[in-house]
Amino acid sequence: MKRFGLIGFPISHSLSPALFRAGYGEKWGRDYYYDLIRGDDFGASYGKFIGCYDGINVTAPFKEKAFCHADAAEPGCAGIGAANLLLKAGNGIYAYNTDYYGVRMCIGKAMHDHGMTGKASSALIVGCGGAGKAAAAAASGLCRETIIVNRSREKAEEFVQRMNGNSMTVRGIEDFRECFRKAGIIIFTLPAAGADILEVLAQEDFAGSGEGMPGKIILEANYRDPQFPGLLKRMAQKENRHTCLPEYIPGTEWLLQQAVAGFEIFTGEHPDEGSMAEVAGQTRALTV
Repeated sequence: MKRFGLIGFPISHSLSPALFRAGYGEKWGRDYYYDLIRGDDFGASYGKFIGCYDGINVTAPFKEKAFCHADAAEPGCAGIGAANLLLKAGNGIYAYNTDYYGVRMCIGKAMHDHGMTGKASSALIVGCGGAGKAAAAAASGLCRETIIVNRSREKAEEFVQRMNGNSMTVRGIEDFRECFRKAGIIIFTLPAAGADILEVLAQEDFAGSGEGMPGKIILEANYRDPQFPGLLKRMAQKENRHTCLPEYIPGTEWLLQQAVAGFEIFTGEHPDEGSMAEVAGQTRALTV
């Protein structure tokens, strides 16, 4: 039996075991097993992986440390500098970043549905942690321009330099309103929006100039306590605003797509995606 798990802290709330159990189907407990490797110390969790597991998923705050402990990494993961999956291979530990694939799947499909082809839109990435870096890397391959807004500009600029530019620019949080208006795609990766960002969103005229709100796509990483559904609901209740609301992609969709990619890397098999979607859908119904 191959054994996989998740490290990070805290992880008691994680949907990963339920998602992977759904994906394995009848092979769960026979060919494959997945559980939580609990603990707030990276070294101890990593040691359990080395001793008892074939592969692990990695969540905050361990993604950058996991990348540094790998012997090799896929090209996309190397550019991001953070890993959310480690797999034992014949020549050591190999690092992947399935957040990258999750964003590409979510945004690529939405762009296709909206007729955004050939890098026909600009993207705004809010936050430059592990998820933000993955989102920026994915968006840069889909959009003509990628703008990263982060409270620490230095951290974001270091990442852009490592990515050799890649049509990326960095702006300060004070430029959020301008960048939000300009972008056709917004990927929000912060655990929670600051009061300054929420104030801008609450006051924004979503039918304003630039690319306008019609056709905008918002992907939010936070699936446990999302910020946008309530805001969009309030906007929809305002007169003549409902026709201008963007398409909202919840974090559960990102979670699902990165889990599907992770399953394939772990096992070499395509999972029961329908059953995994049901698990993510149950949570989506509760949070959105």
